[in-house]
Amino acid sequence: MLVDKKLLSTGIVMLIVGAVIMIYLNMTLPLGHTGMTEEEIIDLMTRQQEIQDKNMLAGILIGLGFLLILISFGARRRKGSPKKEEKKPIT
Repeated sequence: MLVDKKLLSTGIVMLIVGAVIMIYLNMTLPLGHTGMTEEEIIDLMTRQQEIQDKNMLAGILIGLGFLLILISFGARRRKGSPKKEEKKPIT
């Protein structure tokens, strides 16, 4: 099977790093409690939004890693494949 190993390994690393970041962010999601003041509620909502944004970036990282894995399967040319020749139009 023809596989570009550099692209494949980079894609796997990006996929793993993105998954680890996503798991960590989901474990540290701040939760509220009853009797919070208005300032605490706003601070909580801000921290939750920041974590959701970082989670989105981790999802993009996973997507790019998956894309690199798919590209790695078709990136290398075969040794016996003919080279493309550009034909000039006859004028």
